[in-house]
Amino acid sequence: MIDIHSHILPGLDDGAQTESDSIALARAAVKEGISTIIATPHHKNGLYHNERDVIVKHVGYLNELLRSNDIPLEVLPGQETRINGDLLKDLKNGKIQTLNDTKYLFVELPFTTVPRYAESLLFDLQVEGYVPIIVHPERNQELLEKPDLLYEFVRNGSLTQITSGSLIGKFGKEVEQFSEEIIDANLAHFIASDAHDIKNRSFHLAEAYEKVSRTFGTNLQYTFMENSKLLIDNLNVNRYEPVKIDRRRKRFFGLF
Repeated sequence: MIDIHSHILPGLDDGAQTESDSIALARAAVKEGISTIIATPHHKNGLYHNERDVIVKHVGYLNELLRSNDIPLEVLPGQETRINGDLLKDLKNGKIQTLNDTKYLFVELPFTTVPRYAESLLFDLQVEGYVPIIVHPERNQELLEKPDLLYEFVRNGSLTQITSGSLIGKFGKEVEQFSEEIIDANLAHFIASDAHDIKNRSFHLAEAYEKVSRTFGTNLQYTFMENSKLLIDNLNVNRYEPVKIDRRRKRFFGLF
């Protein structure tokens, strides 16, 4: 498996704090069946600032550390950047690390709101040749209350990534149900761990894929898995026609 979202680099954010933490996460990833992982430290979220050069350097160090410990895991560079007005400028100035140096990049929304400029910024990124991936939209309160906003983002070309822990209930029932709604409406394109540590924020990727297979079918499970491979190879990922989330219908039929 490929995990496109993790906080495995030591000492850069609220993920792994030490090299020992990183090694523990790496061993857990391998045990989970993960062979390739993208390190995506937080950037410009009000707490952490990790520009491209720093990330690339630390990815190199970590890969050397894993090889010296005989851990068969490849770490690739990425970044989880909080949406901000300087994002395009920072891309042009080489401060933003796309996912494995591809056209794909993570965009993180605040957890409570969706900035008014989000629609125009996501569009401008695409005009410049990038493909924005909105990370963990299921944990954004405004999107949960107004899912049509997410539909419009996806309809206009953005992709989304659901957190494995969200899908299996680690962030509560409401987030779990919203994750299922997003997937059911063809508004999700990736499942990833967003792993921070082995105790409270671990991988749960295999369990999440198992739930996708059980709930939505094996074909969709393999589509999500293939999309992660297509992403790191800088190829176009699989997309299905998005539909609006209709909660009135779900409540009528007692689905949630």
